Amino acid sequence: MIRTRNMAVSASPLVINATGVCKDVTTADTQLNILQDINLKIESGESVALVGVSGAGKSTLMTLLAGLDVPTKGNIELLGQDITSLDDEARAALRSDAISFVFQSFLLIPTLTALENVMLPNIIKGQAQKPSRAKELLQQVGLTGREQHTPSQLSGGEQQRVALARAFMSQPQILFADEPTGNLDQQTAATIIELLFALNEQHGTTLVLVTHDHQLAQRCHRTVRVAGGKLVIA
Repeated sequence: MIRTRNMAVSASPLVINATGVCKDVTTADTQLNILQDINLKIESGESVALVGVSGAGKSTLMTLLAGLDVPTKGNIELLGQDITSLDDEARAALRSDAISFVFQSFLLIPTLTALENVMLPNIIKGQAQKPSRAKELLQQVGLTGREQHTPSQLSGGEQQRVALARAFMSQPQILFADEPTGNLDQQTAATIIELLFALNEQHGTTLVLVTHDHQLAQRCHRTVRVAGGKLVIA
């Protein structure tokens, strides 16, 4: 089922265009069809939730759309580039330039402070670290005064706030979020949802997220349901 919220999404260029995408995985005993004939277009500035039961293929679809893996069949255009024709290095360069991620497990570096974790994308790229911008992002997620705390000194919700700030540090064109509230209690998850969409609107980022959270999916422009490796359209 593909459901659209009752709100306008301005006509804009496609940032993701998946056509006839299939993903197979070969094991010792058999070949598994994870995704079958996926066709999906996402416009700049849209927020799209990928929902479905565990094992439906939604996380696999996200990894393909983000260029973390390549389909067995079909094509995926990401920001105008056919990523199925790019090698690993070229896909990594595209992700580094234009894409950020937020994961369920936060993936902060335990030995770095909150400020250093936010600056990490710039550090990895060898760019100016811009501590003033990192501090501003931490302020926006409500962590003023916690800049020098390490992840072990922060709660789960605070760690996810650091991860959100880090995701927007590089001003990405697309943000992929995989169960960003999955490890949080209901109240903390609600706070993270508000921060996620506030930052997304402020930065004009295209948002693609995998979630079981009905409240989170409801906030997106569209909900795309994956069932049995296929997009199910009502």
